[in-house]
Amino acid sequence: MSEPYWVAVVGAGPAGLFAARELALNGAQVVVFNRDIKPGGLAEYGIYPEKFRIKEGLRSQFRLALGLPNLEYYGNLTIGAQGALTLEGLKQLGFQAVVVAVGAQGTKRLGLPGEDLKGVYHAKDLVFHYNRLPPFSQIHFEIGRRAAVVGVGNVALDITRFLATLPQVEDVVAVARRGPGEVKFSRGELEEVVALLDMQDLDHELERCIPLMRLLGENPEDFLGLIHLALEKASQHESHTHFTLRFLASPRRMLGDAAGRVCGLEVEDNTLVMRDGEITARSLGTLHTLTVDTVIFAIGDRVDEALGLPVHGGEYVKCPEPRFPVDGVSYEVCDPPNHQPLEGFFVAGWSRRPSSGLVGVARRDGVACARAVLQYLQTLQPLEEAPTFRLHERLSQLPQPVVGKADLARLEAAERARAAAAGLAEFKFADNQSMLEAMGLG
Repeated sequence: MSEPYWVAVVGAGPAGLFAARELALNGAQVVVFNRDIKPGGLAEYGIYPEKFRIKEGLRSQFRLALGLPNLEYYGNLTIGAQGALTLEGLKQLGFQAVVVAVGAQGTKRLGLPGEDLKGVYHAKDLVFHYNRLPPFSQIHFEIGRRAAVVGVGNVALDITRFLATLPQVEDVVAVARRGPGEVKFSRGELEEVVALLDMQDLDHELERCIPLMRLLGENPEDFLGLIHLALEKASQHESHTHFTLRFLASPRRMLGDAAGRVCGLEVEDNTLVMRDGEITARSLGTLHTLTVDTVIFAIGDRVDEALGLPVHGGEYVKCPEPRFPVDGVSYEVCDPPNHQPLEGFFVAGWSRRPSSGLVGVARRDGVACARAVLQYLQTLQPLEEAPTFRLHERLSQLPQPVVGKADLARLEAAERARAAAAGLAEFKFADNQSMLEAMGLG
């Protein structure tokens, strides 16, 4: 682009930062807004803490993106209906397009009795806690001796891995609605916890499931092969935690004791059936109770309805017939009453499709969204006046410090110094005030 076009990107996770990078490399003037002080989103606060190489590799890519001269960054700034700025306010400041890439910040709930009992948590909150994201880093989670993790994806295994580091946790059971053929975890994640897995108990589970799998055309050897390959490279643990898998079981309610704490998870037995070409679970009506004192739901997330975009079915509404599709995918937000595009608003990453894929998927989605935005910008006239003056004036009126790129560099230097002094591979400040003080903004 030879003339200036201005785009606001809301969210600084992989989808947002790679969308911003693609836009900036193609000549757009880009301003990234982030709720958190640090950029990275789930790449910073969702990947298991000990995966230092993966995290640092991503941070290096994010630094390169943020180093582009036509890309600005403002952190510690919430955008939304109740935020420091609204989405519509960004358009009023003069931004010609707004990319929403804030992930799926809402909590997906099943609406089961007992979800509000003490000891019942959503995986995302716990992941943010052990990755030291404020304010989740300051929350006290009451984890007992026996935990049930609902779900069999990579997040469920990360939660199991974390629970096994806690000295009080004796048993973890992962509860799956369907069978071994439908597990969502990868071999790499399984390698981290497979040494804790009770193989004799797993054999009994498979004896129960294999006839159903064969009946539906599934090959049990695929699952067994996954287990055996993971065992070959299994990470060793000092933990005494006992790990089991329970297939064909759907949670129905959490039972509580007199103190209001969860003491059991009631599940209903399922069978497997083929429906519309897909293997799915069908309830059998029989119930039994798992004796647990902690229940963690690792079943995905939903978007944040308070952001200000139309929502349906836990997702922001996309135009079914986009004007600027990329590979047949719609990135344009739709106004449901009028069935028309919400002019200039686009979604990427988990904001487009919650809990879908890992960092690589988010990166590709962000880049594709940027290409849709670039098509849209070509239909507009370049701005004669940059929105930055009005933006800076608005930011100067806010009560909290706003973090820029130079501030991030000071924060990284301070955390590296603390890590070196303590002989740690990595150090993170666990609260916003400490980060602000390290940047000289306290």
